[in-house]
Amino acid sequence: MSRVLCLGAYGLIGSGVVHRLQTAGHEVLGFGRNASVAHRLGASFEWVIGDMRDYLEPQDWQPLLEGVDAVVNAAGALQDGPDDDLEAVHHFAVKALAQACLRSGTGLVQISATGAVPEANTEFMRSKARGDAAIVESGCRHVILRPGLVVASAAYGGTLLLRQLAAVPWVQPLALGKTPVQTVALADVAAAVVASVEGEVPEGAYDLVEETPQTLREVLRALRSWLGFKPARLTLPLPKVLLWPVAKLADGLGLLGWRSPLRSTAVATLKDGVTGDATAWNTTGAAPMGRLADTLQSLEARPEDRLAARMALLMPVVIAVLALFWTVSGLVGLWQLSEAAKVLTQAGWEQPVALASVALFALVDVGLGLLVLMRRHAKRALWGMIAVSVFYLLSASVVTPALWLDPLGPLVKVLPSIMLALVALPMLETR
Repeated sequence: MSRVLCLGAYGLIGSGVVHRLQTAGHEVLGFGRNASVAHRLGASFEWVIGDMRDYLEPQDWQPLLEGVDAVVNAAGALQDGPDDDLEAVHHFAVKALAQACLRSGTGLVQISATGAVPEANTEFMRSKARGDAAIVESGCRHVILRPGLVVASAAYGGTLLLRQLAAVPWVQPLALGKTPVQTVALADVAAAVVASVEGEVPEGAYDLVEETPQTLREVLRALRSWLGFKPARLTLPLPKVLLWPVAKLADGLGLLGWRSPLRSTAVATLKDGVTGDATAWNTTGAAPMGRLADTLQSLEARPEDRLAARMALLMPVVIAVLALFWTVSGLVGLWQLSEAAKVLTQAGWEQPVALASVALFALVDVGLGLLVLMRRHAKRALWGMIAVSVFYLLSASVVTPALWLDPLGPLVKVLPSIMLALVALPMLETR
């Protein structure tokens, strides 16, 4: 039995690798930066909570390698953002880790990506390539695995985007339908990692992909069928010219902390195609990567998978509606301050107090509407919306109970707002 340090152990690939390592009898030490997510998803093994951006020198890694036989690096980020630094995570931290592994005699299994070459079109791929090169140059014992489009029971990143598209009812939006894609099952990637950890794979770099590429259209059709959605009545081709503004909008949302799978890096990667060469891996004697059809057949599409796909599709709309509702309602209150205050003055309040109260809560509404757009604070904003709405209902029931019978139903309309905020809360869970 080996003791294995797994970086990014609660990610899509990392979680699958950890499960396979434990099944094979290995002891796992997980590494991740979010303590609550780590302990919720990986309670069966020990964790180190840290940020790879703080591990840029070999001595930073050395204490973590004591008693560790192998390291699996399944950590990564799609694009630079408030919480992500590609050069630090994909290159400098990996370079330091490889040098530390050389000093301690620890083996390193690097999970990279197909298309990770120095001349790639995206910084994601180029930074991955620099990290891969640093591992080779370090001289440590290593295996570099480069998966294609990873398919698993769970979904994240590119596979989540495809499930969102598959969940669109009646029509199938599709851009870049002819793009070649080679998939790989998460189970096959995890098996390859275990084989590498156990020394069954020679040192080198290997693409982990199915033998034959498929078009993006074919992959999407297969996922739609697997999820149990009805075939689309109509395919809606989206012109390539729309991809750039959509990607830039997603990049803008990324500055607010939203990691959309439609960011420019993902779009550029799809344009290039997700392909690799299975030849090198097939010469190792290990099991070849399965076809997409075999992968989907081995996975059970559960009702919750269909629900998750639909919820992921609706989540941006739900957040946008809540932000618009609260912001506009607050601005309208400020714009018609005197009219809004009449409700309170008619109930016996002094006008200055009524005006100040309406202005205060109008500003609270605007603040919550803007705050929910920031991913880091969205959960707090949603709970704030629920709390303020309940306060509105209770206080209005005491001060102006007649509003419950108002023909326009101002208080009744608060109830759907509360329910929408409650629905949005679980949508924020990404893992």
